[in-house]
This record gives sequence, structure tokens and C-alpha cells, in this order.
Amino acid sequence: MKATARTITQAGRDDLAALTPLFDAYRAFFAGKSDEAQSRAFLSERLQLDDSVIFIARRAQESVGFIQLYALWSSWYCKRLWFLSDLYVEESSRGAGVAKALVERAVEHARASAASSIMVELPRREPHLKAFYAKLGFHEDQVFDLARHRIGG
Repeated sequence: MKATARTITQAGRDDLAALTPLFDAYRAFFAGKSDEAQSRAFLSERLQLDDSVIFIARRAQESVGFIQLYALWSSWYCKRLWFLSDLYVEESSRGAGVAKALVERAVEHARASAASSIMVELPRREPHLKAFYAKLGFHEDQVFDLARHRIGG
């Protein structure tokens, strides 16, 4: 079903049951690991500690997608920036503008919080995401490249 009527709201602790299957499907797709108990515990901690912002998309009463942001700070600009860590839309709702609406809601949130920017990591195995995000105003950073030092497993 490709119905476009949907709502996007900021998730709270009461949304844990609705978010968990979506988050676990996201992890299974991108990380190759499905562990609903671990997914639930991770989300529960994020919501309890209030250290991420999650928006959930619903069609009628059905949860169909989510986006998760983490706050970072820029010492250069003395402003908050947001890290767009997770974006997922269930397969049956893809192509209906849900992902676009979730990203637009995240941008709205960033503006409201006076952030300097939103950054997103794009998996190399998903090259189409570069064009998707570009249409929404995301472009390759002209100042910084990302380097990572892995700690542990």
C-alpha cells in the first residue's frame, strides 16, 4: 500500500514497542544483525537518558518508519549540530515519501534547536543515498573529511 496520509511525531518512552521492530529491521538490513532484545534495550536507554531525538512516522495506527538524531557540538562555531544516525522505512511504505518527510522533520528540528547543521554518514554500499540526501539539501562537506578510529568490536 502506498498511501501517503501519515503523521510524524517525536517518539517518547511510550513508543518503545512501536519503534523496536523498525529499529531491529534497520539493524538487520544495515548491520546484518537482528536481535530484538538488544534493539529494545538500546532504544529504551536512548529514550530514558534522552540522549537522542527520534521521530516516528505512522500511517493510521501503524508505525512505518523512523529517524534518529544525536546531538554533537561544534567548537569552531560554538553551536550544536545533529548527527543523523538512523533512517528507516518499512519496505511496504517505501516510495511514498516517508523517508523524505522524516528527513524534512529532522531538518525542521535542527533549525528549531539553532543547530549549525545536520551531518549524515552514507554507506558506500548504498550509493543512491547520496542523490536522495542531495535533493534534500545535504552536500559533501567542503571543510572536513571523516576519519574513524575503531575502539573494540
